[in-house]
Amino acid sequence: MQTSANLAIDKRRIKNDQTFTIIIRLCHFQKTTSISTGKSIPLHYWDDKNKKVRANYGRKSDVNLLNQFLYEQLGKARNIINVLELKNELRFLSINQVKERISKRRKFDSFFEYGDKLVEDLIKANRLGSAKSYRGLLTRLRSYTKKKDLKFNDINYEFLVNFETFHLSNNNSLNGLASYLRTLRSIYNKAIKDRLIEKEAYPFNDYQIKTTPTSKRAIQYESVLKLLHYKTEKGSWPFHYKNYFLISYLLFGMSFIDMAFLKKKNIVGDRIKFQRKKTSKNYNILITDQLMEILDFYLVDKENDDFILPILNSNTLTEQYKQVQEARNRYNKGLRRIAKQCGIKEYLTSYVSRHSFATHAMLKDIPLHVISSMLGHSKLNTTQIYLDSLPTTILDKYHKQLTLV
Repeated sequence: MQTSANLAIDKRRIKNDQTFTIIIRLCHFQKTTSISTGKSIPLHYWDDKNKKVRANYGRKSDVNLLNQFLYEQLGKARNIINVLELKNELRFLSINQVKERISKRRKFDSFFEYGDKLVEDLIKANRLGSAKSYRGLLTRLRSYTKKKDLKFNDINYEFLVNFETFHLSNNNSLNGLASYLRTLRSIYNKAIKDRLIEKEAYPFNDYQIKTTPTSKRAIQYESVLKLLHYKTEKGSWPFHYKNYFLISYLLFGMSFIDMAFLKKKNIVGDRIKFQRKKTSKNYNILITDQLMEILDFYLVDKENDDFILPILNSNTLTEQYKQVQEARNRYNKGLRRIAKQCGIKEYLTSYVSRHSFATHAMLKDIPLHVISSMLGHSKLNTTQIYLDSLPTTILDKYHKQLTLV
């Protein structure tokens, strides 16, 4: 093998405290570079022959711990080199690429540290929804591990099973567990791409994320008509909440957060163009006469950069996300009150309009792949989850056609 790693002390640079950094000297195809261990000592305490800190550097126990730390760092570096060699990848990498593999692995040996860095990156990229999901998982895992560090190689099949038991034993739902585990899986997959953990260690090959069917969220078409004809006072909260539901329904089941962020400039001619917050998918939807009639009320005296709906009034993205969450909670409570006033027996939430749109599109014989595109799903099976059960009236209709004669 033409690649090696050894401990050394960097004599070229003296620090302000008169110490020198202990490094891992990496040699690869006759080229040399160094990787800092983060430890430094006065030069005369380094045993260059035995590649370790001399015993007279301090208390024996402290010196032993320091040397043990250095040997562990060197061992990890050599292990990465050996794995790359066994996978026949080493000879195709530059010395800087080998260094990056070793440095990254050392820096993010902790799942928590890596997860926290991803949260920071997501916040910087204004992906606050994903950042919230990642932070929620990390908080839950820290509770499970009692705030002890969690290494990547700790996350295996046994860990997932034990975490499942922990979660469910506290009377939490299976679908809540599935949400946490999907986020964990997402972080783990990113770590594999970042070469922090090997594909062979992937724990989800054997572990199956389980869910339970949720109650059907779609409401009958007649219930949507009741909302459409519901009489309200202009500008009142029932007026706005009714309109929010109908706007969502008429825009392919648009989510509440996407409605909140709609600006006048998203209206281009007779179309609405926007990017969905959750998936970054671009939409280009025709504005029907029925939809335009609702929007006209909100577009009066609005500038291009003004939000269309009266939900957001902050200039900072973090505060805007907070406002969306608070407004959505009020909206859901308001919808339940409206449902009682309209005689709608189904349970109304902000998400019901999306499921209702999908179900009613299916009942109008719109092809599944078209409905999937309208909803912005990348996979048909995601759409099928929305349409997992037909209304019993439809089943009864076809059942009667099968009567034996």
